[in-house]
Amino acid sequence: MAFTATQLAERHMSTDSLRVAMFCPYSLSVPGGVQGQVLGLARALRRRGHEVRVLGPCDGPPPASFVTPLGDSLPTAANGSVAPLAPDPSAALRTIRAIRDEKFDLWHLHEPLAPGPTLTALTLHSRPIVGTFHAAGRSSSYRFLKPVLSPLVRRIDHRVAVSIEARALVSQHFGGDYEVLFNGIDIPDIEDDRSEVKAMSILFIGRHEERKGLAVLLQAVEQLHGVVFPELVCHIIGDGPDTESLRQRYSDQRRFRWHGRVTDGEKSALLREATVFVAPSLRGESFGVVLLEAMAASTAVIASDIPGYRTVATHDNDALLVPPGRSDALANALTAVLSSHEIQNRLIAAGRATAESMSMDRLALKYVDRYRQVLK
Repeated sequence: MAFTATQLAERHMSTDSLRVAMFCPYSLSVPGGVQGQVLGLARALRRRGHEVRVLGPCDGPPPASFVTPLGDSLPTAANGSVAPLAPDPSAALRTIRAIRDEKFDLWHLHEPLAPGPTLTALTLHSRPIVGTFHAAGRSSSYRFLKPVLSPLVRRIDHRVAVSIEARALVSQHFGGDYEVLFNGIDIPDIEDDRSEVKAMSILFIGRHEERKGLAVLLQAVEQLHGVVFPELVCHIIGDGPDTESLRQRYSDQRRFRWHGRVTDGEKSALLREATVFVAPSLRGESFGVVLLEAMAASTAVIASDIPGYRTVATHDNDALLVPPGRSDALANALTAVLSSHEIQNRLIAAGRATAESMSMDRLALKYVDRYRQVLK
């Protein structure tokens, strides 16, 4: 039995619990920024008693009991990277079956225009819809498919962008109003008593591709290592198309530790133990959740001075921001932070305050309010 909009509104006048289908276009078994936001927000909403199911592709076992897998993903070029999307007909059929089997009150679509489950749900449009746009920078699909996608954007009852840059991208192509809501972090999963730092260390987390700027960081570390920081170690988490070439060039295990993919627990431990976390991305970042994760872990942050990171960090307050692609500027910033406990402590204190202001619990409360708005 399908509910009309009036019936849904009347239903929620007498109960606080919502039944939400949260769609993710990217494989939920592959680490990624959008996937992390989807799963984290779902957990925060479920802690508040709401019935949330996450629907998306999975390449392997679902990462949580509340995830409904919709098939395997296919590597797809997107935003200068490779995204694990599921644009195939079989995933669309699974999506249709899943949303027909369960009577959700509303749908929350992350990246509503990405090919796969989110676009399938948007096309069906049989429930009120909240849509969250994450991408920033440029989008060829928005540009070339605008005549097809524009009518679909108008089906979204409440449109959210995770940053000013993300809003600029989607509004440039489709117009309309978009509320900016921050990305959140689940602070209770990250914060812990900071373990004693046994060695001076730098940490990088991200995909090993040109856009993420890992090569710039490694060049900067090479400039630092010597008499001043003889025991400095750079820890590198993640993998990607540039892994092998960079690993061959920076193979000294006394200076560079290549961890590959790690568990969330291992990532949190390395974040807490690092002296400084570095995000040297060159472009294409819409927000910068990983900066917030480092701040919540009480670790000093250095990042590229790009629009997406300025959404999270303020230069010389909770982070040091340096020109992207400049290994010399990055080396100077690293020298300043590694050489001064005063600078480290100042960045850490301000960073913790920033992280707490953008907690996933706070974000969940804001989305519940938006859900109730569209249900009315």
